Amino acid sequence: MIDLRSDTVTKPTPGMLAAMAAAEVGDEQEREDPTTNELQRRMAELLGHEAALFLPTATMANQAALRVLSRPGCKVVAEERTHVLIYEWGGPAIHSGLVMQGLVAEAGRPTPEQIEELDEFGPGSVLVLENTHRSSGGRIWPLDEFRATLDAARSRGAAVHLDGARLFNAAVGASVEPSTWGTLADTVTICFSKGLGCPFGAVLAGPAETVERAWEGKFLFGGALRQSGIAAAAMLYALDHHVERLAEDHARARRLAEGIGLDPATAETNFVPIPDEPGLRERLLERGVGVGDLRPGWLRAVTHLDVGDEEIERAVDVMQEVLSVHA
Repeated sequence: MIDLRSDTVTKPTPGMLAAMAAAEVGDEQEREDPTTNELQRRMAELLGHEAALFLPTATMANQAALRVLSRPGCKVVAEERTHVLIYEWGGPAIHSGLVMQGLVAEAGRPTPEQIEELDEFGPGSVLVLENTHRSSGGRIWPLDEFRATLDAARSRGAAVHLDGARLFNAAVGASVEPSTWGTLADTVTICFSKGLGCPFGAVLAGPAETVERAWEGKFLFGGALRQSGIAAAAMLYALDHHVERLAEDHARARRLAEGIGLDPATAETNFVPIPDEPGLRERLLERGVGVGDLRPGWLRAVTHLDVGDEEIERAVDVMQEVLSVHA
């Protein structure tokens, strides 16, 4: 099957597996794992923050950040289809006693005006921004819009957390450094098990004091490991070998969009939003092409390092045939 359901289906490359096998390790909980320490140092530098913390998943990293930035009874605000609201299963309320509020916003981008109109939003509250925005199809936040919304939250005394699970896609797509967005937020999360191709792993970056306090959440949520350097080695390998190549995924997404009659500009990164119709996903799967759900009324085809040019051309052929038969 040509698996375009998600970039989470990627498998470690031979080079990544070799790096994992050769990793120098120690006890992470004693801060003695040299490979994990190096990963954290590099990620803090890349994201423009004082410190960074390895965690097993980006969901856990988001939850650890919100626990530190807020306090029980305070509000977490995010666009209504962000990961933290839809896919983290009420985690902020369950783990940290926080009140969740969703905003309806075009392309997942709340406006400064929406932030200014919020009730009960101030010190202790957190605004979560997602870049790229999954449910809108991997859209990139324009920097000026991002900064304006962030400034509106800061003017209310709130903190800002950037869910940058696919921030490297945004950086490559916009031809800027990830710190371009990362330095603006109080904390930022990066996921390594999507387009970067690692089996698991995430990083939370922020001020040194904030990151140190996030260790509490890491322990509380069961994320404090021992020889985590095996995972950190994969993540370091990805930084060296899988970031710049994200541009190839983006080019293949544009080719796929163009090949099936969609505007290639709708594929800003590695997502191709496809209008859904009854049975379309099943018909494509029968022909050997897997696609995933994006949002109501839309499917997604997601390019990644396990899908090359040949697979994209085959997917185009299948989609053209299926879509023309049922047009």
